[in-house]
Amino acid sequence: DFIRSLLAFVVVLGVLVAVHEYGHYIVARWCRVTIDAFSIGFGPAFAKRTDRRGTEWRLSAIPLGGYVKMRGFSEFGSTAEAETAPDGEGEAPPDDDPGSFRNKPLAARAAVVGAGPAANLILAFVLFVLIYAAAGVAVVEPVVSKVVPHTPAAAAGLAAGDRITAIDGKKINTFVDIERLVAPHPGKTFHVTYQGPGGATHKMTITAGTRTAHGRKLGELGIIGSDAVYRRLPLPQAISAGAEETWNTTAATFDGLWRLVSHGKGVKNLGGPVRIAALSGKAASLGIADFLNFIALLSINLCLINLVPIPILDGGHLLFYAVEAVARRPLPLSAQLVGYQIGAALLASLIIFVTWNDLHHLGVAHWIVHLFG
Repeated sequence: DFIRSLLAFVVVLGVLVAVHEYGHYIVARWCRVTIDAFSIGFGPAFAKRTDRRGTEWRLSAIPLGGYVKMRGFSEFGSTAEAETAPDGEGEAPPDDDPGSFRNKPLAARAAVVGAGPAANLILAFVLFVLIYAAAGVAVVEPVVSKVVPHTPAAAAGLAAGDRITAIDGKKINTFVDIERLVAPHPGKTFHVTYQGPGGATHKMTITAGTRTAHGRKLGELGIIGSDAVYRRLPLPQAISAGAEETWNTTAATFDGLWRLVSHGKGVKNLGGPVRIAALSGKAASLGIADFLNFIALLSINLCLINLVPIPILDGGHLLFYAVEAVARRPLPLSAQLVGYQIGAALLASLIIFVTWNDLHHLGVAHWIVHLFG
């Protein structure tokens, strides 16, 4: 389990980082920015080659990230390295290199920075489409798995194993079809056609019961369906379903981040590399479809987290560019330095916190506390 989790984590992180950095790379190439190096991992490179454009491609020893080294770009945004400005004050002196990142128009620089998160969002969409087209989408069959006692279905004699084929003459293909027909009509009498476990066809009438959800009265029969199968979708439908899933997951993730920031909800559930590694192993053990789905979910998370306007993240760069667009000049280097120091401190604190959360979740933190009294 440990080896599987470790290998799965390396694959997940490698894919996410490679796609994210390639997003920066490809848009930087389109904007004619000179790329000095593209690295997967940090530290010394154990494999590297230089292409005809002069970019050195590296596989480095520490597989916990990656980077694209662009000419004229540093962690200090649209100016230059700190040492180019005396005492960290003022603006960096201009250069005449046409391939320098800092010589590009503001829109080009923003596009290069925003391309990383965008690439992660595109990756999630492509993976969802691939899952729906190749493995299929989970569909709950219109088969009764359980009848809730003291409900209309129980009174009518429906039993586990019965397959509902039609309601009021309308064909039923999935369990969702049953809910869609019954829920809007509490108290209505339905004509139900179903097949028993032996295949014989039967008909009955059931008057729907009533339940209240979010202040609305809804109809219900009192049956539960859990017999799920996977059905492959034609490519056009897979593309549509992939786009919808990407949108819904992005909205739900954004909502979770907003609740976390505004109300502190979900703080105890924050996970870091340790928990991601454990979940990677579990996802890999469930099969390729679940593993790809896990990568897609993480890719959306990585996209949104990188867009948080904290200096040192892509969102921080975009925030500085927005200020530059309004002020019509870059922020002073001293202000950028302070911003990046604050951003680095926040990021380091977050990493420590989520790592402690991971250790607590695994019981290691409890053991450490008792060890040291």
